[in-house]
Amino acid sequence: MFVARWKIDARFGHKQGAIELLRQWELEIGPQAGTDKMAMQILTGSIGAKEASIEVNHTVESLAQLDEMFAKLSKIDAHAQWGKRLEPLVVSGSSYWNIYRVIQD
Repeated sequence: MFVARWKIDARFGHKQGAIELLRQWELEIGPQAGTDKMAMQILTGSIGAKEASIEVNHTVESLAQLDEMFAKLSKIDAHAQWGKRLEPLVVSGSSYWNIYRVIQD
């Protein structure tokens, strides 16, 4: 099992808007790529982390499941349009993925 963590930093004053778009993605776009078959969490910086940080964690059974999600997302036009709406709310260059192996659940 793995946790795929996508991290972005919201532009000043735009964190709530970014979170709302992430929730929209979770409900409308993600299921088209199989995220309804994985646990997903949206986290934000609080204590000891940048307040602007937003992380989305996807718990997947295998790297193949994650790869399948990425492949499906690349073919969903609504995902590309969603990314264009999110872009002005995010600090340019702050987006990245980390993949963690779950040792104990």
